[in-house]
Amino acid sequence: MPINELQDTRIPPKSQIGALLWLKENLFSTWTNSVLTAISLYLLYICLPPLLNWLLISANFSFGTVNIFGFNIQFSEEMATNSNCGRSAACWPFIYEKFDMFIYGFYPREELWRPNAVFAITALLFISAKLIKSLKHKNKILLSFIILYPIISYFLLLGGFGIIPVVETYKLGGLMLTLIIASFGIIISFPLGVLLALGRQSELSTVRFFSVIYIEFIRAVPLITILFMASNVLPLFFDAGISMDKLVRALIAITLFQAAYMAEVVRGGLQAIPKGQYEAADAIGLSYFQKNILIVLPQALKISIPNIVGSSISLFKDTTLVLIIGLMDFLAVVTGAAADKEWLGRHLEGYVFVAMVLWVMLYTMSRYSKKLELRFNTENKN
Repeated sequence: MPINELQDTRIPPKSQIGALLWLKENLFSTWTNSVLTAISLYLLYICLPPLLNWLLISANFSFGTVNIFGFNIQFSEEMATNSNCGRSAACWPFIYEKFDMFIYGFYPREELWRPNAVFAITALLFISAKLIKSLKHKNKILLSFIILYPIISYFLLLGGFGIIPVVETYKLGGLMLTLIIASFGIIISFPLGVLLALGRQSELSTVRFFSVIYIEFIRAVPLITILFMASNVLPLFFDAGISMDKLVRALIAITLFQAAYMAEVVRGGLQAIPKGQYEAADAIGLSYFQKNILIVLPQALKISIPNIVGSSISLFKDTTLVLIIGLMDFLAVVTGAAADKEWLGRHLEGYVFVAMVLWVMLYTMSRYSKKLELRFNTENKN
């Protein structure tokens, strides 16, 4: 056999490599999948062109002169208004005009450097967490960051102590308020949920009873009811002249609500731990706290990562309910901005903007959880 023919026989057919193989295995593997693929392509053909036309092709991008990082960039002679934008496509100058309100709510415009500083510190915290992995005392440094970060953020956002002007909490709004509520609820509810999960599996009947009562009661009540109770019922228990900030009440309500769901997520991980792990910890003489902190919880939390992130994503989306107690979160601010007489009826552009921003954030959380799963995966991959 000639050498060139021998080499040709070693090359697999095109249908067994590359894009054709992927299409065959994922989209056209069976007759059912082929039909579903054809229907999906037809639906995309119907829906995608009008959507792209509304979003991009026929949309109005007349922003006028835009200042970006101190540089004036001219997109058009003047910014479009609601009257000359048209109704057949998106009017993105509305987003640009109301951008500060969407992000910062009613925060004083002359003090925007303060929330911007908090955003910068947050980004720096994530970057530094990656850079200090190789340091000897990385755990102590991270713990210091975790303790100092909320204190510095609270001081920058709300001010006081005679150093920077005080900003009332009712001026917080937009995406900033959504991030505050979601991050506070997720971070604080996690340790509470772990304690409740351990309490529900405790051998002490009293601790187990109250843990079960709390978890089942909270899970049987909608979040909107908890928020109403925190806003309207909780003040009735205070003495005359004593009041609690509305935002603080909302944070407490959301944290207590989320803690019950987090407890069940962690309990699922605890139940997945083999009984032999508990027996081995008892056999070497570990105390209750040593057994849970060193042996049980690390394994349970690793198993629970997908469900913990899923619960956190649900809480992030549920923050829109704070509108019912008078807090203007991201979605509420966008809805209110669309009622402005100068931009009346531009709510659809606002909702698309909210959807894109939240999708990016929640998708990032989902991808990060996937990385955590791979990072802490101790199973044999072979």
